[in-house]
Amino acid sequence: MPETLIIKIGGSTLGSHDTLEDLVALQREGKSLVVIHGGGATITQWLAIHNVPSRFVRGLRATDSETLDIVVAVLAGLINKDLVASLNALGGRAIGISGADASLLRCRLNDPDLGFVGEVESVNTDFLNELLANDRIPVIAPIGVLIEGDQTSKQLVNINADTAAGEIAAALGAHALVFLTDVPGILGATKQRIEHLSRDQAGVLKAEGVIAGGMIPKVEACLRANSAGVLASIIDGREPHNLLAIAKGDGIGTLVG
Repeated sequence: MPETLIIKIGGSTLGSHDTLEDLVALQREGKSLVVIHGGGATITQWLAIHNVPSRFVRGLRATDSETLDIVVAVLAGLINKDLVASLNALGGRAIGISGADASLLRCRLNDPDLGFVGEVESVNTDFLNELLANDRIPVIAPIGVLIEGDQTSKQLVNINADTAAGEIAAALGAHALVFLTDVPGILGATKQRIEHLSRDQAGVLKAEGVIAGGMIPKVEACLRANSAGVLASIIDGREPHNLLAIAKGDGIGTLVG
C-alpha cells in the first residue's frame, strides 16, 4: 500500500476549494489519504438556532445530551456529506463516515466536566485499511462510540477532531499527519514561525502560554503521532495548494516532534 497521509481540516480551511483540489490531485498521484474534519463554528451556529448554549472547558466543548444530538447531526450529517459530495464532484473517490461506523473510534469518558466527550481508546484500522485498499478517501466525522466495560455500547460521544487525527495517524502508522490551519504554523513569543518544534520546546511554550487555546490539542496530537514514527506538521491551509507543497516535501509550516 502506498504512503498514507492523514489530513485534518477545520476552521477557515473547511471546504476550501484549493484544499479539496489538492486532496483529489494527491489521490490521483496514488497517495492513500484519510481526512478528519472539525466544524466547531457551524456547531455553535446550530446550537444558537436551537437555543442551546455553548460551553467550553479547557478549550473543549462540554457536551450534554442535548448538545450531543446537534453535534452528531452537524458533524456526521451536514458537514461530512457536503465535504464528500464536493470531493466527488471534483473527481475524487471519497466516502463519508464517522467514528461510530464499524466502531472505528471506541472511546471512554474520562472527564465528568466535559460530559459526552470521548477519549479514543482504540481505532479500527482494519476498516480504514479496507477503504484505502479500495482506493477511497475516508472522510471522518469525529464522533465515536462509548466503551462500557469491555463492550462497545450504542452511546455516541463527541471527540476533539485534532485528538482523533493524532490517534488515527498513530494507529495506522501513517507516513505523515498534516494539520491545515489559519496560521502560518506555530508562532514563537516574537510571532515568528517556528520551523521545527521539539517535544521539549513544546512543553516550555505551553507552560509559558505561547502555545495556547486550540493550538494545544493540535500540538499534542502531533506529538502523539510522532511517538509512533509519523511525521507531523502544522501548516497554513489558507495559502493555495500548500497541501500539495507539504506532500512534496517543501519546508512550510512547523514540523513537530
